[in-house]
Amino acid sequence: MGILAELEPKKVFYYFEEITKIPHGSGNVGQISDYLVHFAEERGIDYIQDELKNVIFIKEATPGYEEEPVVILQGHMDMVAVKKPDCDIDMKKEGLRIGVKGDSVYAKGTSLGGDDGIAVAYALALLDSDSIQHPKLEIILTVDEEVGMDGARGIDLSSLTGNRMINLDSEEEGIFLTSCAGGARVRCDLPLAMAEYEGVAMRVTIGGLLGGHSGGEIHKERGNANCILGRCLYGLAAEMPLGIREISGGLADNAIPREAEAVLVIGEERRERLMEILKEAEAEIKEELAVRDPGFQIRLEDTGKGKYLCVSEEDSKKAAAFLCALPNGVQAMSADMPGLVETSLNLGILKLVKEQRNGLEEAKGCLWAEFSVRSSVESAKKALIDRLCSVTKLAGGSNLVTGDYPGWKFRKNSPLRDKMVALYKEMYGEEPKVEAIHAGLECGILGSKIQDLDCVSIGPNMSAIHTTEETLSISSTCRVWEYLVRLLEMK
Repeated sequence: MGILAELEPKKVFYYFEEITKIPHGSGNVGQISDYLVHFAEERGIDYIQDELKNVIFIKEATPGYEEEPVVILQGHMDMVAVKKPDCDIDMKKEGLRIGVKGDSVYAKGTSLGGDDGIAVAYALALLDSDSIQHPKLEIILTVDEEVGMDGARGIDLSSLTGNRMINLDSEEEGIFLTSCAGGARVRCDLPLAMAEYEGVAMRVTIGGLLGGHSGGEIHKERGNANCILGRCLYGLAAEMPLGIREISGGLADNAIPREAEAVLVIGEERRERLMEILKEAEAEIKEELAVRDPGFQIRLEDTGKGKYLCVSEEDSKKAAAFLCALPNGVQAMSADMPGLVETSLNLGILKLVKEQRNGLEEAKGCLWAEFSVRSSVESAKKALIDRLCSVTKLAGGSNLVTGDYPGWKFRKNSPLRDKMVALYKEMYGEEPKVEAIHAGLECGILGSKIQDLDCVSIGPNMSAIHTTEETLSISSTCRVWEYLVRLLEMK
């Protein structure tokens, strides 16, 4: 018997648990896509699987609903796959270890993938039902949403006939999303000279941070481990010669990084001063983050003595200064919608890449700093990307911009929204909140492929998505399912 076997709605949680057994991090979606195809073939459901591994299901209307407008349901099958440092799961090859605590489903040591596994589970439960009445359904399940919406960008929707779409990629019940920011990924590459450096190797780890989704939680101004590491490196490099041997931080451009680390090589006589500088920095930053991120800490570990291939002393200073100069966080709030972030960026991934061929003379290094840039104003998004590129160019580096996607504009006349609001009020005695979101959704891209798209995004309550503390509310999942079924049955 499955871990979620006793939860209601049974079919939804059955399929959600089945999904968690299959590795499906972004860029690793072959197995989950093939599972969906196998599901359709077993039940004789019409489907399309494209070269990118996107899957479209078609289910004809039940008797009496043939004349009702076609409904498109949409979500994505990939998840942000992150784990705790001590977790032994290989998320590229193994499924998750899920559990239930109170009203929540969670994963042990890893992210849960409720974003957006619950959309897939809802879709499969609908497709597997013979009792739910509904108009013709066209269900779109895309790949690699979390790394630039590549699936939505490449999918062919010319075979679809509907233009009313319910996106199932939201994390707050009772909030109907009707527009979102556009965004892009920007990687800043800074080439660095390498040299052999003799001394003590010290590992500096920034940790204890809450992290979170860079779209939904950037306004909370939580600590960004990559940025804090850059700040510490700048302070150290300004006072003592050092060589940077390693740098790594963050797991996804759109997740606020919780941990980052660097291995520094210094003269043994400077060990005590390095510890003093970091202790002072920890105290200062702890005070700054006392309310927003109270668990912040800096850990220090001596990893040995010897000769090491490092970034040269001069370029170590340059790398530290570069990291300090890079912008991060909220850049502007919306003038039209109070409380909504208009423009932001998140330094999600930091990595030192080293290459050595035929000895030290041909050793090369490159610092990668990868951002998620978002804005509901297209010109502001472009200006922020230009700013990143300019800072990188001034430092002697280059940039790679990928995954650029448009925002989703608010639609004044929306029969779908009107119908959904009326039903929500009937079922719950109050109107839902109709809002915009700073996080990116695929609706903007899909809207460019579906003429006159009328779209609303909903979903059950989830918390701490894209982190190892992610949870999915059981009761909310049930209520959203009941609402979705009533909506499809409503004429």
